[in-house]
Amino acid sequence: MRKTMMMTTAMLASLLALTGCASKLTGDTYSRAEARTVQTVRMGTIEALRPVQIEGTKTPIGAGAGAVIGGIGGSSVGGGRGSAVMAVVGAVAGGMLGAAAEEGLTRTQGVEITVREDDGSLRAYVQQVEPNQIFRVGQRVRILTVSGTSRVTH
Repeated sequence: MRKTMMMTTAMLASLLALTGCASKLTGDTYSRAEARTVQTVRMGTIEALRPVQIEGTKTPIGAGAGAVIGGIGGSSVGGGRGSAVMAVVGAVAGGMLGAAAEEGLTRTQGVEITVREDDGSLRAYVQQVEPNQIFRVGQRVRILTVSGTSRVTH
């Protein structure tokens, strides 16, 4: 019973950590450092749109949480030396599964927006798909750049 309670607590803590660490890559999300900072604004016309996947985060949190849960689960199998071996096997397997779960849970759908800017240059920008921002080829857009980060918006 105690081991089950510890495993449940560890799983909940890891899920909270994963969702809390996920950062938004949308065109209307700014970091605290970008707020109240002057941005460069350029104008352009969308030439092409392409759906892309933005890979998820790969931090030690997912692997660590998985290793803890797997180790606890593995240690409950067998007794004596077998329990210790299974704890190690469980920790390794849990770490691998935790890392894969973190990447999968934080993966997002993105869009690659190719823009012909008014100066004639052709540039592509990738950002997370937003339900309230629908882009179309031929549409005029603004490109906002602050601290090396650019975003495309209406």
